[in-house]
Amino acid sequence: QQPKPYLIGPFFDRLEDQTKKLHKDMKKSTEADIAMSKAAVKISGDLLSNPLCEQDQAFLDSMTALDTAMKRMDSFNQEKVNQISKTVIDPLKKYSGVFPSLNMAVKRREQALQDYRRLQSKVEKYEEKEKTGPIMVKLHQAREELRPVREDFEAKNKQLLDEMPKFYHSRIDYFQPSFEALIRAQVVYFTEMHKIFSELTDQIDQAGMTDEQRERENEAKLNELRALSIVADD
Repeated sequence: QQPKPYLIGPFFDRLEDQTKKLHKDMKKSTEADIAMSKAAVKISGDLLSNPLCEQDQAFLDSMTALDTAMKRMDSFNQEKVNQISKTVIDPLKKYSGVFPSLNMAVKRREQALQDYRRLQSKVEKYEEKEKTGPIMVKLHQAREELRPVREDFEAKNKQLLDEMPKFYHSRIDYFQPSFEALIRAQVVYFTEMHKIFSELTDQIDQAGMTDEQRERENEAKLNELRALSIVADD
């Protein structure tokens, strides 16, 4: 009796694809985080070097506070990215590195199965023939040839049957610490961001003004600029 194929491909193909995709997406996310904080530092630095800072002490104080806050944000963001790299991205990369060996084990099993089926068919062909002397000799030879091939396949198949489910079910225990570390890193970062921007708001905010009042004030000043003859519409 020929063995039935052990259908493991779809599960592990999906797990491999999802692991690689998650690793790629996490790298993109941290790269975007770094680019964002570096851009914020660049913008605050540009504002601080604005000629207005030389003429207006209040503006200089506000831009100095903003620049300090952006640099603090960048520092905490770098810490967060480093933590995520060590606790999430690196483990994902190591986990992905296991799949080539697993895939090779599956291929070796499939090759052993093909060899087993080929020789099993050869044995069955001689078994169906008339039991003459030469046929019995060939049948004996075919069975002897089949025996080590069958044993090799059964060993490889048993290894996959025993180890593949263990590997598949261990993924949760492997990844759970990483995802918990990811959550903790985000919580620490955004807690610090709340502190930084609350302090920044206290430093530069004009007391008692609502967002609507600021918007109306900005619109009024913009209208004053538009009324100047040098910027008037033709």
